[in-house]
Amino acid sequence: MKKKYKIEVDCAACANKMEDAAKKTAGVKDAVVSFMAQKMEIEFEEGAEISTVMKNVSKACKKAEPDCEIFQ
Repeated sequence: MKKKYKIEVDCAACANKMEDAAKKTAGVKDAVVSFMAQKMEIEFEEGAEISTVMKNVSKACKKAEPDCEIFQ
């Protein structure tokens, strides 16, 4: 399953950090972050609990880029 989220991030390098952090999160099959569109698309692994995975994605992204926001 794929879901899109609106994000707020300051630069393309920061968006790349968010994408890398999201991809390493358990339950995430793939992640794409677009700085220009200010959007994040997450593809979840089969059977993943989306709300739990997104909490972990948010934590990982905040650790990689403290100024980012993911609107759920």
